[in-house]
Amino acid sequence: MYRKGCPDEYPITLVLNGYEIAVFQLTKHDLEDWAYGYLFSEGFIQRSSDVGSIIINEEMGTINVSLLNGFNEEELFTKKKHYTAGCGRGVTFFSMTDVKNFQKVSSEHSYKLSYLLKKRSEFAQNSPFYLETGGMHGACIVDEAGNITVREDIGRHNAVDKIIGHTIRMGLQPERLVLLTTGRVSYEMLSKAAKFGFPVIGSRTAATKQAVQLAKYLNIEVIGYLRGKMANIYTSTGRVENDLLEIPAVEMH
Repeated sequence: MYRKGCPDEYPITLVLNGYEIAVFQLTKHDLEDWAYGYLFSEGFIQRSSDVGSIIINEEMGTINVSLLNGFNEEELFTKKKHYTAGCGRGVTFFSMTDVKNFQKVSSEHSYKLSYLLKKRSEFAQNSPFYLETGGMHGACIVDEAGNITVREDIGRHNAVDKIIGHTIRMGLQPERLVLLTTGRVSYEMLSKAAKFGFPVIGSRTAATKQAVQLAKYLNIEVIGYLRGKMANIYTSTGRVENDLLEIPAVEMH
């Protein structure tokens, strides 16, 4: 009988300017990308240059980050934590109300559904840890030239943080990118994408009702069940054209 390997996960403590933020279950790949992505997603930094240094100690299970401009420690520790749903338990400091105050997303770029399905297939073929274990999540960006970049983790939100960290470190512009993910698009996943400004999010599985409501409010196109020749288009920004007439995409209102 053929057996796949087991996916890895480790408790990693994030320490910010000497303050312990939380302990996260992470896969030990692309941890620097994760740190940048998580700090950006949670509003600790606005750009990669806000970070003075990052010291990763895998043996001790710590990521020590120094911010050049500091942060409001008192405000942080009085904010309510929201523990995220699903695998690879995470924590966010943003509520649904907070996310509604994010800037609405603007982009003139549009895509054919057949193109996004093709890129989703390329994403699957270029996810080595998933292919090895069958138990990893992934996140992928597609740039305007059609190039893809993939990051993987035991947690779907961790994988998204890793790919966001990569994009801000590379100085990429959000309006020219598509975000693809293997995980369910819940409100905290939508908030991460909205914070960066992705105009289009595609997932191989579903989006929650709360995420769809937020996406409509923030002008983000969300497509679920993106696999084979099928898809659910949950929103209606006009950025995705359904050119698969024989298999209609279903718009959810």
